[in-house]
Amino acid sequence: MNNQQNKNISGRNFQKEMDSLLDTLKKAGERKKLFLHCCCAPCSSYVLEYLSEYFDITAFFYNPNIDGEKEYIYRLNELIRFIKEKSFENKIDIVKGDYNPKEFENIAKGYEDCKEGGARCLRCFELRLRKTAELAKTYDADYFATTLTVSPLKNAAAINAIGERLGKEYGIAYLPSDFKKKNGYKRTIELSREYDLYRQNFCGCAYSKEKI
Repeated sequence: MNNQQNKNISGRNFQKEMDSLLDTLKKAGERKKLFLHCCCAPCSSYVLEYLSEYFDITAFFYNPNIDGEKEYIYRLNELIRFIKEKSFENKIDIVKGDYNPKEFENIAKGYEDCKEGGARCLRCFELRLRKTAELAKTYDADYFATTLTVSPLKNAAAINAIGERLGKEYGIAYLPSDFKKKNGYKRTIELSREYDLYRQNFCGCAYSKEKI
């Protein structure tokens, strides 16, 4: 993100923008289709609970950054279990992305020494959001979004900037968000305890694993 883009987006309240949109949809009695990238069950828990009142949701688990297929499958199965066990306003479908760590390795090449949250992470966000936008079109969704902004460790402004740029590129609306607001992150902890969800102690990739 260049300096001008950063200046244009950093002062925005993405939670407020999303709430305004949701309020408009509710008043109009419209139920739109949302294609939602899910990074893990804990982060997805509150987001799914919150948005299921407003959208028909397809939860998309696609995270080639995760270190090891066993870890990938475990996180995927936890998301599936949570969706099955919790009652939602409306049915939530799930799409399972293929596990292809080479996709992450390719975008991380040359960025191995970047600090956590730096350029390598931004490239990882774009990798996952690009696939989400692409499939959202295939599934005829009205919006696409990601659960990534619920984490206090993730740069919501950067994630939203990527999402909005890809939305324009693919011709599909990106849902702005900062899900950590309004005690969103706190709610993920509560739901994780209630449903005994696996809360991993690293983001997913080998580089974040080294920081444990």
